[in-house]
Amino acid sequence: MGKKSRVKTQKSGTGATAVVSPKEMMNLISELLQKCSSAAPSPGKEWEEYIQIRGLVEKIRKKQKGLSVVFDGTREDYFPELMAWAAKSGASCEGFEISSFAEEGYGLKASRDIKADELFLWIPRKMLMTVESAKNSVLGPLYSQDRILQAMGNVTLAFHLLCERANPASFWLPYIKTLPSEYDTPLYYEEEEVQLLQSTQAIQDIFSQYKNTARQYAYFYKVIQTHPNASKLPLKDAFTFDDYRWAVSSVMTRQNQIPTEDGSRVTLALIPLWDMCNHTNGLITTGYNLEDDRCECVALQDYKENEQIYIFYGTRSNAEFVIHNGFFYEDNAHDRVKIKLGVSKSERLYAMKAEVLARAGIPSSSIFALHCSEPPISAQLLAFLRVFCMTEEELKDYLVGDHAINKIFTLGNTEFPVSWENEIKLWTFLETRAALLLKTYKTTSEEDRLLLEKPDLSFHSRVAVKLRLAEKEILERAVSSGRAKRQHFQKQLEEGAPLPRYEESNISLLENSDSDSKLPIILRKLEETEEAAEEAEEEEEEAAERDLSVARALAEVQAGEGPEEALLNGERKAPHNTKPEPQQAGDKAENGVGDKPENSEGCKLENGKGDEMENGDSASHDVDQSAKRTGDEAKDDGN
Repeated sequence: MGKKSRVKTQKSGTGATAVVSPKEMMNLISELLQKCSSAAPSPGKEWEEYIQIRGLVEKIRKKQKGLSVVFDGTREDYFPELMAWAAKSGASCEGFEISSFAEEGYGLKASRDIKADELFLWIPRKMLMTVESAKNSVLGPLYSQDRILQAMGNVTLAFHLLCERANPASFWLPYIKTLPSEYDTPLYYEEEEVQLLQSTQAIQDIFSQYKNTARQYAYFYKVIQTHPNASKLPLKDAFTFDDYRWAVSSVMTRQNQIPTEDGSRVTLALIPLWDMCNHTNGLITTGYNLEDDRCECVALQDYKENEQIYIFYGTRSNAEFVIHNGFFYEDNAHDRVKIKLGVSKSERLYAMKAEVLARAGIPSSSIFALHCSEPPISAQLLAFLRVFCMTEEELKDYLVGDHAINKIFTLGNTEFPVSWENEIKLWTFLETRAALLLKTYKTTSEEDRLLLEKPDLSFHSRVAVKLRLAEKEILERAVSSGRAKRQHFQKQLEEGAPLPRYEESNISLLENSDSDSKLPIILRKLEETEEAAEEAEEEEEEAAERDLSVARALAEVQAGEGPEEALLNGERKAPHNTKPEPQQAGDKAENGVGDKPENSEGCKLENGKGDEMENGDSASHDVDQSAKRTGDEAKDDGN
């Protein structure tokens, strides 16, 4: 079901030698590093910068042609060796086999009936490639000195993979030989294929992914050539951009978080054999058993003999699947598009609105999502829009009085409108905003559907068009839903329908029936990070200032003073105690490596996206990057 990246067989055992002087190559590398380390381009200039960086990369790739390490034969030739190695190492190898599945590429096929929730696959720690095993390898000396490797587990894993691939005696070679030779992540797209994603919400992340990968490559090329602790690495004579792109994509599509041996923290890992499973909708069924020190996977559903065994990679949008996994999932129940909303600090009611939102645990400016399901908005977004559209008197009801705090609990509940007028206002706003976003695309949905009918469309082009069409369809549904809701509430208002009132005794009604739309009621949830600790004092000061502003605003309301309201502004056992929810954007260390730490839920291993490796010249925070396996995704690069 989850399409994987296609396999392109590599034919030669070693490459030819490209004639290029070390000085010439170093000059190109320096130019690339400088270009990728420059300030972000001004709005509208991102494509131009991408083309410039890509041009330099292509010059480097051309001079490095034939230098990359490859294996003889096909991936399939090495599957028996992988299974024998896994069995010898203590993994479960009965009940399934590796098989090819049409468009999805390679995956696991049941060789007997398997029942739902049956433990059918386990992989012991010693088989895993982890940041810890990297530190104990030939990479260790450089790791101990390089801040980027120390800060970015995914980059460390990429170099660990490259070093082991170049070592004929590597313990992990049976696994490495079965990895795809190429992937379908955007790092492998041709220029015209990337251009098809212009105007989509994915394009900025694609630009960043390419720029960060190029910057990391240039930085580490210099390190490998000059750093004393890199002298023994098997990469000194041949470290090509294609090598790094392959390693980055291998990690990005397969990495996951597991607990360290003592269970005190999490680390990144590549999990052989298990990472052959393809994606389908469902629940996370993989976890880490600390007692037996192994990764375990139970069946997502009943499987008959010869059926493909699937796992759930996590609640990824199709943009995330395309960028980090290399495939588009047609039946994605979690697809969504981002919408950035915020209350303008210039409007008179800002302090009051910000305070109501803060009491509900919602920021006054944030990136929300429009979903492919109905309703298209979450309880959190509903609450935000209600506050966003409140009048002075409505805000006052949620700020003062005996029941003000309790009323906060109703903000994300569809059963308790603030007022009919407020509902009309918010759904009108959503309808208009989604319609405006639709106008930013260069093609219509109908044009995209016609383009998809062309038989000569490349695989990457087809994925790109499917992605932009999916975005439009979500926005179109949001417009339609907004219109229907607006008309419904207009009718309620015209008919003088009584407004449902919140009853304190009926606490069960405070949550919507939709389990995904419960509003988190947290008055001030601080992230358990160093950054949060550093900003705590500043936040207290801001809260005090806001309280003062609220008091003043309320005084104005009571006195009947103040200017007109401003116009609306236009958005399982497993890793202990880790709680990672994917962040929308990763902060980058200044001039450096910024990884997007993604939280995986508790002890569950989410097979999903590994964010792109962001890079630079200086280290950022500790990154347990979304260790989310990107699946065999790129699988059609196959598992």
